[in-house]
Amino acid sequence: MTKEIYIGSSTVKTTPLGLGTNAVGGHNLFPNLDEQAGIDSVKAALDNGIKLLDTAYVYGLGRSEELIGQAIKDYDRSQITIATKGAQIIQDGKQTLSNDPEFLKKSVEESLERLQTDYIDIFYIHFPDENTPKDEAVAALNELKQAGKIKAIGVSNFSLEQIKEANKNGQVDVVEDQYSMVERSAEQKLFPYLRENNISFVPYFPLASGLLTGKYSNEALDFAEGDIRAEDPNFQGTRFNAITDAVNSLKPIAENHNATIAQVVLAWYIKNPDVAVVIPGAKRPEQVKSNAKSLAVSLSDEEYNSIDNAFKSFN
Repeated sequence: MTKEIYIGSSTVKTTPLGLGTNAVGGHNLFPNLDEQAGIDSVKAALDNGIKLLDTAYVYGLGRSEELIGQAIKDYDRSQITIATKGAQIIQDGKQTLSNDPEFLKKSVEESLERLQTDYIDIFYIHFPDENTPKDEAVAALNELKQAGKIKAIGVSNFSLEQIKEANKNGQVDVVEDQYSMVERSAEQKLFPYLRENNISFVPYFPLASGLLTGKYSNEALDFAEGDIRAEDPNFQGTRFNAITDAVNSLKPIAENHNATIAQVVLAWYIKNPDVAVVIPGAKRPEQVKSNAKSLAVSLSDEEYNSIDNAFKSFN
């Protein structure tokens, strides 16, 4: 049975592997999404030992939350951890950010309605705005926590100073930010403070847009127009080649566990003491089922350190 973890100082207990759901109803993020495949992906997660579903208002402007609400109807809600996020105001096609206490309270209420549930396990302030004192924003969420509408408070994409301001009264349970084997700045910038204050960490983009799955070779890539990877430095020149070489060096470990490279990479995050939950995304249920197998990959300390060292030079 998968060992579960607590989120910060909250009562939320969940699996160390979750499902990122930006491709579940995230029509504004991905073209030609199949909504039924999204629903089936959520069910595949729940059927294969994954409890945490990570969504956000901005994933389809509420559509991801709606589809998750549909997908979980026949499941035991107490065995599901729902994390969602808010901060965006969309008007006339333009996006602005708000951490205003009343806006955040309204966002939670609207998310509850779309998800068809009476509580949210983790609610994140998705992005910081420019003006709202962060401790006041968190205090508003704490009111909802005391009322039982949310169980844990998170912030996402906050600088360390903003995290400290948000946590002025010790009410932040979890931080979500970019972190992967090839994007490691959080190790110095965030992890020491989070450790010291018992704040959990959830990384997004853990597979670096597929770069850490082992599906790329050193051959030059030709991306379609509009593909965000075309602008990503990780996919360019000598850095791309160095990352690809490091990924390919994991093959013996993968073979040792009868696993894929992606499963070994996810197992590394699961074993990482600074990572609470890793949340790879998926567009198809088959991907979810494959990712779920990483829960059964138990890396030795030697293997963990070997993987860590292979990627130490990236930041």
